[in-house]
Amino acid sequence: MSPFVTSTTMSALVKTRPDIGLSMEQCSIPQIGPEEVLIKINKTGICGTDIHIWNWDEWAARTVPVPLIIGHEFAGEIVELGNQVEALALGQRVSGEGHLVGKHSRQSRAGKFHLDPETRGIGVNEPGAFAQYLKLPAFNVVPLPDSISDDIGAILDPLGNAVHTALSFDLISEDVLITGAGPIGIMAAVVARHAGARNVVITDVNQDRLDLAALAADIVPVNVVTEDLAAIPARLGMNQGFDVGMEMSGNQIALDQMVEAMVMGGRIAMLGIPPGKSPVDWSRIVFKALTLKGVYGREIFETWYKMISMLQNGLDVSKVITHRMPATDFDIGFETMLGGSSGKIVLDWTDL
Repeated sequence: MSPFVTSTTMSALVKTRPDIGLSMEQCSIPQIGPEEVLIKINKTGICGTDIHIWNWDEWAARTVPVPLIIGHEFAGEIVELGNQVEALALGQRVSGEGHLVGKHSRQSRAGKFHLDPETRGIGVNEPGAFAQYLKLPAFNVVPLPDSISDDIGAILDPLGNAVHTALSFDLISEDVLITGAGPIGIMAAVVARHAGARNVVITDVNQDRLDLAALAADIVPVNVVTEDLAAIPARLGMNQGFDVGMEMSGNQIALDQMVEAMVMGGRIAMLGIPPGKSPVDWSRIVFKALTLKGVYGREIFETWYKMISMLQNGLDVSKVITHRMPATDFDIGFETMLGGSSGKIVLDWTDL
């Protein structure tokens, strides 16, 4: 055992049964292999995926083994190194890629790790980060520069989703429409402004989330319940529609609105996941000559490089974090997020 670890057990948030909720349990501290590290968790972020697991919806029931330590957004420090691990050090501050990829597929062998069909997720398929300690392959570890706090380090996973989506297409001087003002949608909007977009419009039906977007950056929030999206381009002095769209809501009506709002030849990156099958008017997409790109996770590790570089160069997503609380108050955190008015919620594990 590492001299930095003085116990054999740890506190962890566990899905113990196929029902709503989670419980704080005492679990064994993971034993690492030769190519793995043990990370002492300092901060974690609650993700929409964690909400699905909390609610035990249809997706969670068919995906998540029980019992399981959940969570995949984290920042911490290395307290134990496998004997084959190089270029990492004890005490080093880190975050990490939560997708555990295989080594055998064509995609993985070509270095396109984010497309590997053998991928398994920590906190979804494998023990996760809502715990005092996390076992992670050294390959997945991402060192944190001193300039990036643990709070921001704990939300790099969802920020990576936003960066991957936002940088799917050229943004310089373009007019951008984002549907869905959840935390990832808001971060994508902040990234678009940072990357040089001319106008960034974000739509939703939740006014609290739209107000948060307006605080986060120079973004035009549009509540589609009370405002007509079709009137926005003229108000902003745009001659046509939007050049780039980012669909982050998973809502079919929002996608339909986006298709209508795009210029001829516009480009849409889709991160939102619609529930079940949705009807699509493909004729509108074809006749408008639109390009659609599905986005999954992060490009490993190009997205991490890009977002860390942008954070070091002035990208500020700190306003997206609206709540910070001890990990022991996890139930309050989940209930707050379920209320629909919060941004990112960060749990602090340092006092356990």
